Amino acid sequence: MTLDDVQELVERHYGEADRARGIPPTVAWLCEELGELAQATRKGTKEQQLHELGDVLAWLASLANQLDLSLDDAMERYRENPP
Repeated sequence: MTLDDVQELVERHYGEADRARGIPPTVAWLCEELGELAQATRKGTKEQQLHELGDVLAWLASLANQLDLSLDDAMERYRENPP
């Protein structure tokens, strides 16, 4: 699955509701999921870590969709000119 596929999947399942919620709440949810990932990384099982990685990726894809940006495009700089 590519990042574009992830964005399409999230759009198909959650796009309308995510846009209705708006960008500021989406960022808040993304931050909450990052916190849960941090906790799972410190104290969780591999299964919990994988679950939280998926949640973070889904909320990041939702944010990218609402901003009308491509995660594939965002990652391109790492191929061309990594920081």
